[in-house]
Amino acid sequence: MSLGKTIRLERILNRKTQRAIIVPMDHGVSVGPIDGIIDMRETIVDMANSGADAVLMHKGLVRCGHRASGRDVGLIVHLSASTSLSPLSNSKTLVGTVEEAVRLGADGVSVHVNLGDTNEREMLADLGRVARSADEWGMPLLAMVYARGPRVDNEFDPAVVAHCARVGVELGADVVKVPYTGDMESFSDVVSACCIPVVIAGGPRTESTRQFLEMVDNSLKAGGSGLSVGRNVFQHPRRTRLVQALRGLVHENMPLEQALALVED
Repeated sequence: MSLGKTIRLERILNRKTQRAIIVPMDHGVSVGPIDGIIDMRETIVDMANSGADAVLMHKGLVRCGHRASGRDVGLIVHLSASTSLSPLSNSKTLVGTVEEAVRLGADGVSVHVNLGDTNEREMLADLGRVARSADEWGMPLLAMVYARGPRVDNEFDPAVVAHCARVGVELGADVVKVPYTGDMESFSDVVSACCIPVVIAGGPRTESTRQFLEMVDNSLKAGGSGLSVGRNVFQHPRRTRLVQALRGLVHENMPLEQALALVED
């Protein structure tokens, strides 16, 4: 790994714990300006000041307040996009470049791939091209890899998730983001097949704060390197306390009950 990539990666992954709390805010392209990311400046300030390691967004949002917070926070520029209005909403296309991310002062870039989609071929080619460019520029690459297509019965199946994670590793990502498999034993198998950090996605809104924190805690115990979660974080009614609790779990080995009390007290 190049020195430049190593330095930038330390602005995403905590140097001491090698773990990360990443809050994606790329939802505006997919589904529009939903609650929690209408005022980007306010959300970024909340995420940064309460302890998130990095935020993730499309290139045009960086000007909307990334450097507004009192505490510095890592920046990942997302390069993939599709909208829920399209009949091919799972087919992602590149809308940015590593060079643009460099000019924006980014600490990393991310690419989204949906395995099993009819346009899987193009998405894999895009991931490969971005990985090459990211290496040339010393830019860390986060690969979001999911299984979504007509032949996918269960995107959370441990074997399917392990396949997704391995695709990210083999095509050159520095960090891979996949769904949590639902239990520590199977997720441990996913992590053990990867030589790079594995972070979990948030998926649909969870039913309770406890359920969400338990998922994060169990993924860490299984060897995961943290989380990259959007709506379950920025739409939470006590989101600053939630991020503080996540920081306790991810970086401070805080017991689950103590983290839960921090949110609910």
